[in-house]
Amino acid sequence: MIKVGPALMEHAEQLERERGIPRDVVISSLKEAMLAAYKRYAKLETLTGYECRLNEKSGEIGIYELKKVVNELTDPADTELDEEGEEIPIEPEILLKEARKIKPDVELGDILEIEVTPDEFGRIAAQSAKQVITQRIREAEKKLVQKEFEEKRGSVTTAIVQRIEGRNVIVNIGKSEAILPPKEQLPSEYYRVGNKLRVYVLDLKDSGRVPQIIVSQAHPAMVKEVFELEVPEIEDGLVEIKSIAREAGYRTKVAVVSHDPDVDAQGACIGTRGSRIQAIVNELKNEKIDIIRWSENPVEFIVNALAPAKIIRVLIMHDPRQARALVIVPDEQLSLAIGREGQNVRLAAKLTGFKLDIKSISQVEQDGGMAYYEQLAAPPADYVPEVPEGEFAEDSEAVEGEPALVAAGDIASEEALAADLNGAVASDEAYEAVQEESPESFDDEESAPVVEEDEEA
Repeated sequence: MIKVGPALMEHAEQLERERGIPRDVVISSLKEAMLAAYKRYAKLETLTGYECRLNEKSGEIGIYELKKVVNELTDPADTELDEEGEEIPIEPEILLKEARKIKPDVELGDILEIEVTPDEFGRIAAQSAKQVITQRIREAEKKLVQKEFEEKRGSVTTAIVQRIEGRNVIVNIGKSEAILPPKEQLPSEYYRVGNKLRVYVLDLKDSGRVPQIIVSQAHPAMVKEVFELEVPEIEDGLVEIKSIAREAGYRTKVAVVSHDPDVDAQGACIGTRGSRIQAIVNELKNEKIDIIRWSENPVEFIVNALAPAKIIRVLIMHDPRQARALVIVPDEQLSLAIGREGQNVRLAAKLTGFKLDIKSISQVEQDGGMAYYEQLAAPPADYVPEVPEGEFAEDSEAVEGEPALVAAGDIASEEALAADLNGAVASDEAYEAVQEESPESFDDEESAPVVEEDEEA
C-alpha cells in the first residue's frame, strides 16, 4: 500500500466546494490513474482482474490482482466469443496449491486478492497517473458547465465579477464561470471585481478544453425577463410583450398588448406612480424605456412607435422585397421623429419590422405633393401586405441590388439620397460625430443614420 495521507481527501473536498466537482469523481479518477500507471509500469496488455482500493481513513491506496482458485487452469484455446466476434477475456485463475501458499485457508471457488502495489512507480508511470487525473477532472468540469447552462439557459441570473481579462469580464453564476464579452456589456457600466450583476444566460461556446458560458447584459431578452419579474400581468399572460428594440445602455422600445379588456397594457407596465417602470429602469442602469401600444394595424403601430412625434400620415409602400413605409410629419416635428442621432426612428424601425422613410410636409410638397406618394404606395388590387411580427427584431439586412443605406432603420429614402432634398446630411463628418457620441450604436458605415433636416429648421 502507498500512503497518500489526509491531504488527498482535503483537496477532493476543496474541489467540490470551489468548483462543484463531486468528491467521488476525484477519488475514482485517482484509482483509475493508479491502474493506468501500474499497467505501464508492469507492461501489461490488459487490466482484467486488477483493482485499485483506497482506505479513506488511513489514507492508503493499493493495487490488487484478483484470481479465482481452481483445480485446473482454463486452456487459452477455449476462449469464447461475444456477439461482435471479440474474444471474452479469461478470468485470472490460480491453482489451489499455489493459492494456499499465499493464504492457507483459501478454498476452491474463492477469489484470492494479491497485493501487487510496487514500492515506486517511476517517473513515467507517475506522469501517466497525473495525466489521467487531469483529464477526468476536466471531463467532470465540462459536464458540470453543460448541466448548469441547460438549467439557466434563456434566463436572468445573478453573477459576481471574478476578474477582468482584457476586455472580457469573467463572472461566477453559481458553480461555473461565464464570460461577458465586450459586445454584450453595457457602455454605462463600470465593472469591478466583486460587483454583483444581473445577466442573461445567452449561449454555450465549446472552446475545446472546457466549454464557456456566454452571458449578456445587452440582449433584448434581458429586458423581457426584467419586465416579467416586475410586472405580474406579463407573468400571468394578461399582458404580452410583442416585440423589443434595444440599444443597450441608451434606450429601449417595448411593444405590449393586453389580452384582458379590463387591463391596460401600458398602465400595468408603468405601475402606480411609475413604480414598476422605475424599478425596471434602475435594474437596467437608467436606460430609457418607451412603452409602446402594439396594434395589428401597421399604420397605427408605426404611429405609436414613433411617439412622441406627431404624425400627419403613414403610407405603406408596395415593395415585395421588404416591408416599407413613408411617414409624413409636420416640419417642426421632423427632428423629433428622427430623434437624436436617428435613434427614435431606428428603434421604431426595429420594433415594427418596417423600413421607415421620414419626410416633412415641405419635402413632400417639393417632391410633387401627397398625390405623388399615394400613387407610389397604391398596391395592386390583389395584393395583401404582410404585417411583420418583429419579435426581438434584429437589424434588417440590405436587399441585394439596393444601396447600403436602404436597410431597415435608416432614415433617408432612395429619392432623398438621389436628390439631396432639403439639405439631407450624409457626410463623413456626421458619421464620425455619431460614432464618437455612441460607438456601440453602429457596426459599420452602412448602418450609420442619415438625418434629414428642414432648411428652415
